[in-house]
Amino acid sequence: MSTLLTGISELRAVSELGTIKDAALLMDGGVIEWVGPAAEAPSGAEETVDLGGRAVLPGWVDSHTHMVFDGDRAAEFEARMAGQSYAAGGIAVTMEATRSASTERLHQLVAERVAAGHAGGTTTFETKTGYGLDVASEAEAARVAADHVDDVTFLGAHLVPPGADAEAYVGEVVGPMLEAVKDHVQWIDVFCERGAFNEEQSRRVLEAGKAAGLGVRVHGNQLGEGPGVRLAVEMGAASVDHVNYLSPEDVELLAGSDTVATILPACDLSTRQDLAPARTLIDAGATVAIASNLNPGTSFTSSMNFCVTTAVLQQHLTLDEAIAAATTGGAKALRRHNVGSGRDPQGRPAKGTLVPGAAADLHVLDAANAINLAYRPGMPITWQTWVAGEKVYG
Repeated sequence: MSTLLTGISELRAVSELGTIKDAALLMDGGVIEWVGPAAEAPSGAEETVDLGGRAVLPGWVDSHTHMVFDGDRAAEFEARMAGQSYAAGGIAVTMEATRSASTERLHQLVAERVAAGHAGGTTTFETKTGYGLDVASEAEAARVAADHVDDVTFLGAHLVPPGADAEAYVGEVVGPMLEAVKDHVQWIDVFCERGAFNEEQSRRVLEAGKAAGLGVRVHGNQLGEGPGVRLAVEMGAASVDHVNYLSPEDVELLAGSDTVATILPACDLSTRQDLAPARTLIDAGATVAIASNLNPGTSFTSSMNFCVTTAVLQQHLTLDEAIAAATTGGAKALRRHNVGSGRDPQGRPAKGTLVPGAAADLHVLDAANAINLAYRPGMPITWQTWVAGEKVYG
């Protein structure tokens, strides 16, 4: 059914169309057919919806989440807020809870987390395995995730399980574990960080994933400068995520590559790390994405609104830069961005932009201007969310 949306006070297309005041948008079959000034809107739509003078953005593209888990780590968080430093070890707590959860329970939890994301304007999700850390549990997590989101990442190399030998565990990750998950995932990832996997181990994981036909992602440079960025660029990774601590050489590498630097503001606040240097990256010419990093240990939130607000208020991004990072930036990190005629590199409707041919994924704010995301921090501002032309929230 063709639907014409009118009553749009401002439409931020996040494209060469820029921001259109007093706009309208026509969608049909899950894609955008036309966008422009309301006075020029085409006639003949089967349905017309008046948005009542509200602002419209592309739906958020949350390119880094960990949705397949059970339990929480509230006690760990409280201890950290009392002064205990963050280290990459608490994952083991979540591992035990997740391994113990039934498949039905995991499906329920992921469905609830997707719905919560929709309620905050997120329309595209990536999510990872990584809380099972054995063959059976990682395979189950991959199957569960694939039923709920389009982009699933194999993160068997999240942490060495307690009591395991690191080299032997890497062998399991690149062998039977990868074989068990590869038909259900699109990406492979590794936590290249002290306390997790070193450069040699990380390269081994990524090379095995590439050989299996998977795209590459990296957790890197979260706890200090290290090899994560360099390895990600070397391996042609779609993104390197966290990037809190970067050398000038790291920044230069990212600016000269197609690897997206994904910042995770909610995680930085929760772990009391230095906020990722998003301003420096953008000024250098690197592509930046903003994601939620939804997980139980360091970022138990799916609120992209909060992350965008933080990027504006504390990381010195302009509103347009923050919106672009949370939409087209995330789409580039998933290789779902527009490469022409609203299509992504695989010829599918592109994400993270409002142009003809792109997916009709919309975030309608309960405000006339998008600046209210930062101007009124923490206030409920998502009014409606549309995915492929269907209203999923509001």
